[in-house]
Amino acid sequence: MKCIVIDDEPFALNLIRDYVLKTPYLELIETFSNPFKALNYLTNNQPDIIFLDINMPELSGIQLLKSLPYQPNVIFTTAYPEYGAESYEYNATDYLLKPVKYERFLRAVNKVNNTENVNPVENQKTTIKEKDNDIFVKSGTQIHKINIDDILYIEGAGNYMTFYTKEKKILSLLKMTEVLDLLPTKKFVRVHKSYIVSLKHIDIIEKHRVIINKKSISIGITYREHFFSKLKN
Repeated sequence: MKCIVIDDEPFALNLIRDYVLKTPYLELIETFSNPFKALNYLTNNQPDIIFLDINMPELSGIQLLKSLPYQPNVIFTTAYPEYGAESYEYNATDYLLKPVKYERFLRAVNKVNNTENVNPVENQKTTIKEKDNDIFVKSGTQIHKINIDDILYIEGAGNYMTFYTKEKKILSLLKMTEVLDLLPTKKFVRVHKSYIVSLKHIDIIEKHRVIINKKSISIGITYREHFFSKLKN
C-alpha cells in the first residue's frame, strides 16, 4: 500500500516514515512537513494511506482532510488525546497517540487492509498444498507456486508473511500459525516470534542466531530449546 506522511514535527514525521519503510507491505511515496504542500500533492494524487498530524499551524490535519475532493484512508497522529472523538467524525481509519509504538502502528495499518473495498474472491487467502513439495501462495492478485525446498526463511510482520527464496520474495496475507501448518515440520522450524527458517539452508549456527544466505536471524529464548532439539533428530 502506498503511503504519505504529513507532520510538522521532524521527530514524529521521521518515526512514522521509518515505520513505513520497515513494513514490507507498505511503500513510502512522500513525506511533508508543510501541510499546504501536502494539500497540493493530494489534490492530484491519491495514496492508499495518509498518516496525518492533526495539530499543525495555519492548516490543521482536519482542515486539510476537509479540503480534499475525495475521502482517503486516513490514520491521524497527534500528541493530544482530546482530538480522538473529533477525528472519527471524518471517517478516520484510526487515531494514533504520540509517541506511536510500532505494534500500535501495525494494528492501524491492518485496519485499512481489512476494510478495503476489494473483490471478495480476490481478497481470500490462498494457500494450497500440491503433493508434498509445492505450495501455492496468494500475493495481491497473483498466486505463486513455491517449491518448499527453495524457501530460505519466512518473516512475519502483522498479518503478513514474506517468503524468501534465493531468487525472490513473496508477500502474502497470512498468519504465522497458518504458515506453520502449511510447511513440513521436518524441514522448517520457528526460531523467533517473527521468523521460520529452513533447516536445509542454515549456513551457520551460533548460540543466539542462525545465518542463512548472509541473513542473520536471532534465535528467541522461547524457541531456543525446541530449535536445538530438532538439530539432534
